[in-house]
Amino acid sequence: MAAVPSALDPLSVAPHMHDLAFENDKVRVLKSTIRNGETAPLHVHPDRVIVYLNPCAWLEDDGAGGTQMQSFKFGEPFWAPAETHGGVTARVVEQCSVLEIELK
Repeated sequence: MAAVPSALDPLSVAPHMHDLAFENDKVRVLKSTIRNGETAPLHVHPDRVIVYLNPCAWLEDDGAGGTQMQSFKFGEPFWAPAETHGGVTARVVEQCSVLEIELK
């Protein structure tokens, strides 16, 4: 996996949402907090495992003009492939805290 460009690194573009929790030559662990009404700037993540630190639920577009609820339980792990995202205002039910374990 190629390194994340520094101009799109979540720690650089959204330090109010992402904190570095741990890093070595194999992984980088971010503690991320998503709050209702916040809009994250465009940023990039490599392949990663997300672990939910509290129950989380939010609404997202379903691609057909409606919305659907996404929800995860405390401690639930989730695989997330590499992606570039941002610019969308969060619609979380309550503040959502996660650990993002990015593979290098």
